[in-house]
Formats: sequence, structure tokens, C-alpha cells
Amino acid sequence: MDVGGSSGGLPVNNKQRAMIPNKSRGEFTRNPRKDSEGLSESPDFEFEYADTDKWAAELSELYSYTEGPEFALNRKCFEVEFKTHVSEKKWTELDAAQHRAHAMCLLDSLEVIAREKRLKVARAILYLAQGTFAECSSEAEVQHWMRYNIFLLLDVGTFSALVELLNMEIDNSAACSSAVRKPAISLADSTDLRVLLNIMYLMVETIQQDDPADKPEWKVIRETFRAELGSPLFNNEPISVMLFGMVTKFCSGHAPHFPMKKVLLLLWKSILFTLGGFEQLQSIKVCKREELSLPPLPEDSIRVIRSMRAASPPASASDLIEQQQKRARREHKALIKQDNLDAFNEKDPYKADDSREDEDDNDDNDNSMEPETFPLERDEVMPPPIPHPPSERVSFPKGLPWAPKVREKDIENFLESSRSKFIGYTLGNDTDTVVGLPRPIHESIRTLKQHKYVSIAEIQISKEEEFQKTPLSGGEEEVEMSSTELLYQGILPILPQYMIALLKILLAAAPTSKAKTDSINILADVLPEEMPTTVLQSMKLGVDVNRHKEIIVKAISAILLLLLKHFKLNHIYQFEYMAQHLVFANCIPLILKFFNQNIMSYITAKNSISVLDFPYCVVHELPELTAESLEAGDNNQFCWRNLFSCINLLRILNKLTKWKHSRTMMLVVFKSAPILKRALKVKQAMMQLYVLKLLKVQTKYLGRQWRKSNMKTMSAIYQKVRHRLNDDWAYGNDLDARPWDFQAEECALRANIERFNSRRYDKSHSNPDFLPVDNCLQSVLGQRVDLPEDFQMNYDLWLEREVFSKPISWEELLQ
Repeated sequence: MDVGGSSGGLPVNNKQRAMIPNKSRGEFTRNPRKDSEGLSESPDFEFEYADTDKWAAELSELYSYTEGPEFALNRKCFEVEFKTHVSEKKWTELDAAQHRAHAMCLLDSLEVIAREKRLKVARAILYLAQGTFAECSSEAEVQHWMRYNIFLLLDVGTFSALVELLNMEIDNSAACSSAVRKPAISLADSTDLRVLLNIMYLMVETIQQDDPADKPEWKVIRETFRAELGSPLFNNEPISVMLFGMVTKFCSGHAPHFPMKKVLLLLWKSILFTLGGFEQLQSIKVCKREELSLPPLPEDSIRVIRSMRAASPPASASDLIEQQQKRARREHKALIKQDNLDAFNEKDPYKADDSREDEDDNDDNDNSMEPETFPLERDEVMPPPIPHPPSERVSFPKGLPWAPKVREKDIENFLESSRSKFIGYTLGNDTDTVVGLPRPIHESIRTLKQHKYVSIAEIQISKEEEFQKTPLSGGEEEVEMSSTELLYQGILPILPQYMIALLKILLAAAPTSKAKTDSINILADVLPEEMPTTVLQSMKLGVDVNRHKEIIVKAISAILLLLLKHFKLNHIYQFEYMAQHLVFANCIPLILKFFNQNIMSYITAKNSISVLDFPYCVVHELPELTAESLEAGDNNQFCWRNLFSCINLLRILNKLTKWKHSRTMMLVVFKSAPILKRALKVKQAMMQLYVLKLLKVQTKYLGRQWRKSNMKTMSAIYQKVRHRLNDDWAYGNDLDARPWDFQAEECALRANIERFNSRRYDKSHSNPDFLPVDNCLQSVLGQRVDLPEDFQMNYDLWLEREVFSKPISWEELLQ
């Protein structure tokens, strides 16, 4: 059976295959309703979007269930080292000085040459980072000792030593060549790497958790560590650049044994810790707008989204057909009992001739945002409705959630069309002269200017244009060396390869991917050495593989979204460079392919075994696993990581297509509308908002018939998505909707990006015409020239060969 979807098959027979639920493809779902009924009656998902899940969940996702036996091995290695250097006391009974002394002792032992000895010491350090769980009686106690031990390990300098060891393992050509030759790679091939990455991940994940009860010195350690992670202290590059290098090496096929899930999780948490999460992004944005003397943001987008409620999903075609069939049955019943129902039928507010009216009824009720049972779906005959005054029956929204925005370009276009219409002339970019225009136009312009929004990106683009126009008089640009800027400079040389590598892994981890011989094997750190022999083991491994893929999708989606958002704030052309390479690497069709599945099954998948999650599994006695307990899964309404991944991918798609008409046309060409409409069945407000945004940008291209038959979706867009005051998104009258050369748009953008990167980062190829020239002979000869060391050592030989042995014609030289 191909549990992995893209790679890593398990040898099980047909009988066993029938018993293993392949949940990643939606074959196994606990939704009690039939799919054809839609989810109009499903409850809202109580999901709060955040940078990460709860700390315990993030810790548990680091380990695959196959790694379970290694917890005891780590403990054994620690106890051997501990008894060698310390008395019979327990770790939790020692004082701070003894703790520090033993941590230093372990760190010294880590520098031995023998690989086996080094691995045992690394396991002992990992046991410390895991909270010395054998001496703890509860999960809370494990987490307390984890924090204490990890801050201690960081304080004695463990992280720098781990980075050096990780560099050694990355460059270990023997391990790489051995893995390339192996037909099947398992956990055993990546043991050293996994132990090191586990410790590093636990350190980053634990230290970034801000606890009000932390000691003052811990807070200082945290800020110092954040600065060190984001600066090029480790191997002359930020830690994130080194991890990106591991990703590309893995995808190139030179290191198939790299444990990619752990690398991606560490990469995500390093970026999150050094650059900041969504709350920090919002505060950076507010500060930047103040620096540029721009008006404050009209609202806090995070707060607005959190206060939104989900809308009932639009009726699908199958819903409408089912309603028509039920109506036909009821009409037949009504003919039999006509004398009893005449009075009711006269007043029946739900009686309709076709299904369109039903959908319009649903649209009217959309403001309530609550699921309700429609009268047409009930089998019993309804009593006569109680008449209500019209004012009680109509429910209006309390107000639109977003303040409308207008761009400067929109005001210019409006004025140009108004001048052409009323007085027959145009004034270019002049937005102040309104002579000769009617009074209503004056009012319109005033309203547009009240809601004018100038983005940070517009200011950055105009400044860049100035630098390009006046390279000499424009002066030197002051570039703040923030963590984002350092990261961009680090990944700039081979950013396209990094993006391709991430998307390759995302494709292999997507549940819609088919098994292909040429796809990369992402299961190296989940498959055991010995394949399962029983049905129960196969089921457990099936859950583990699907969970493994879900965690990879979660990490990659978070990495891409964080980088796009931070680069956009740092400089718009950094964002555009990354976005363009994602588009060139087919990111748009890849995300649409990901959503072209039963998305409700993906979000409600139960690919977890809670009793095997860390730290529960190391504190409690494990119950005996059965096929029934594995099938039952947990009691959660949805899977947090999968809903988080879906929202992130939708946000990435929005970032790539916003204000890019060529990319919006890609959404239309790839027939994204029905795929996105199906995603609206998930009753979660944030996810619905980003789906509706994607539908809004392409509505004008979908034609009148689509708009006519999707009025409920149009209504939801109007209620939930921000309005651009003179944007004809629903009618297709916009100038941008007309066909034009979309390739020219991408080429112009690419030229601007290349000019920006060349001006700011490529100092070696700067235009020689713009460089200052020194014409003074004395200053030119007086300049100090640094000669290489080997030249200085062989200076006598050089003199003999180049000067003394060659005849010089002084007359010609002086002329």
C-alpha cells in the first residue's frame, strides 16, 4: 500500500490494505452527514488563528511516533553520563551550581572525536532538553524542567557547539554517498542529524515562549539569543540560511537522508523567532507608517478578523436538486390532502417555482451568519406561519467590517473619465482641478479623497524611482540592518532554488499528490528499519505518515507566508522578487491542486494518537493500542494544523495575485472558482474571508451567468471583503478587465526588481561611468594595496622573473 502518497510504500497485502484508512485522500472521515448535503448545518469551528499552536502541540509534532523508543535510549545515555560525574542524587535534587557544572561537563564531552561517544553525549543533552522526564510526575512538571534546563544549556554555550556539529554532519560526504546508494532510507540513516536538530528545535521553541514568570536574566538571554540567531554569527550567515541550504541539498538528491520535517520545523521557528510573528508585523507596520508620516491604519486587521463570524456556505447544485425533489414529493402529498391544506398553501412563504428562488431566500438569511434548517427540508407539513410586520423580518448587517480604501490611481482614473465625459479634455495626474465638472462629481472626489490610502509600498516604489533617476545626486540610501534585511541578503544569491525546493517538498506532502517514481522521498525520518508485520502496526504507521505530511505542509505554508509578509514590509521589491519566483515555480496551480480535494475531510482528519504524543507518552503508562482506538482518534472537532495550513496557503495565494492582473487570469485559466467555492463549506470566518477575496478579484472575468447563479457568494463578498470605492469588481467594467499583454506586466516588474537588486546589493557590477575618478598621481601612488600572503613570501622570485630578467626600454616608457 502506498501510505505516503508520493513515496515510501509499505509491504502489506490486499486484506490489510482494506483495513488501513487512507485519511490523507479523504477516504476516512468522521463527518456523519453525507457529502451531498453540504455543510449548511455544521457548527462553526472554534478556531483561533495564531503564529503557532499551543506549546505542548508544537513540542509533540517534532517527534514521529516511530521515534517513540528513543526516549528511553536518551534517558539511559544521560543516566550513564550522570552517574560517572555526579553522586547517586537525582537531577531535580541538585542545586543550580551542580546543574551548571554537569552541563559544562556534557558540553566538554561533546567535543570528542569518536562518533559513537559523541552521539551518546548528544542524547544525554537531548534528555536534559526534554525535561528529565523520568523524574517528573506530570506534563506540567516536564515543561517546567524543560524551560529550566534549556535556559541553562543556552547559557553555557550549547547552541553554538550544536551548530558546529550540524555543519559537520551536513558536510559528511560519507553519510551522503551511503544514503544515495541505499534503495530504502529509514530512521537509522539520520540518527545523528535528528538528535542535533531535536535539541536545537526544543531550544528555539522553548526560548521564544514568553512567560511572564520568567526571571529577568532569562529575558536578557532570550533577547540576546534572538539577535544572535538573526545575525551572521554562525558560519558567517544567519541560521535560517544554513537550514535553507539543507533543504536545497535534500531536494537536489545529494542528501536524501536529511530529516526534512525537523529541518523545516526548525527553519520555521527560527524565522518566527528572529523576524517576529503576526502581532509584531502589525506593530512594525504602524511604526513604519509613523516614520513615513503616513496616516494611521484605519483598523487593526487582526482584531477585525477575530471578531468576524462565519457565513453559511452557498448551496451546491446537489442541494438545489435535492430540495426540488423534496418539493415535488410534498406537492404530490398536497394533492392528496388538498382540502386540509388549501388555507396553508395560500399563505406559504416558501412556495417557489424553481430552485433559484430558494437560493435567493438563503441569500436573504445570510446576514444572520447562523446555520438553520430550511422549511423545504422538513418532511412534516408546516403549520400556518404567524404573520410578522416587515420591519421584524428584514435583518440588516450592523455595519461593514472594513473601512473602504481608495488608491491615488483610482482617483486619477475617475477624474480622467469625468473630464473626458463632461468637458472633453484631460489633465494627466492632476487630482485637484475640478473646474467645469458638475457638483455631484465634486462630492464624489471629496469622498474618494477622504478614504484615500497610501501604502508603505507606494512610498518605497517612488523612492526607488528617484534613486534610479538620480544615482549621483540622490545620495546613499540608508539601509537598516534588521534581521529581515540580513536574511534577505543571505538568501538572495540562490533564492529561486530555495523557492523551488520548498514547493517540491510541498507537492510531495500534499494529500492530492499521486505516487511518482521521480518525486522526492520525504519519509526518511518516519519509516522504521523493519517494516510493520501486523495490521495494527500498519495502521499506526499509516497515521504517522499522514501526520508527518500534514506537519510538513504546516511548516512550509508558515515559512512562505512569514517571509512574504516580512519582505513586503522591509521593501516591496524584496517581496516582489520572492513572489515572482514562486509564481515562476508554479506555486499558484500547486495551491489550487492542494484545495482540489474534500477539504472538510482534510480539516477534520484524525491523524494523531494522543497517548503517543510527547510529553504525555513519557509521563503516563501507555494503554494498549487497538485498531478501534486508532480509528477513533481524538475528540477534537477539527485538526488545528490542517486548518492553519489551509488559511496560510490561501493567504499566500492572495499575496501572489493582489493587483496582478496576469496572475488573476491564472486563477481564471486554472478554473479556481469551483475549487474555492467548495472551500467555503468550511465554517471558519478567517478561511472564508480569504476564499472570498480570491473569488472577488476574478469575478469580473467569470461572466454574467456565473455571477447570476452565485448570488449568495456575491452577497458574502459584499459583506465580508473590504470595498474599493470605485472598483467595479462585480460588473467587469474596469479598464483592467480588458485583454492586454499580461506578459509585459511581469517583464516590467522583473526589470524593476533586477534594477533594485543590482543597485542595492551588486556593488561589483556598478556602472563605471558613475564611479568617482582619482586623477591625482600622488594619491594614486600613495594608496595602500593589500598583497596576498603567498605573494609576499615569493616576492624575490617575482622580482627576478617579472623585473630583472626582462629588458626595459626606458626611452619608450618615458615617452
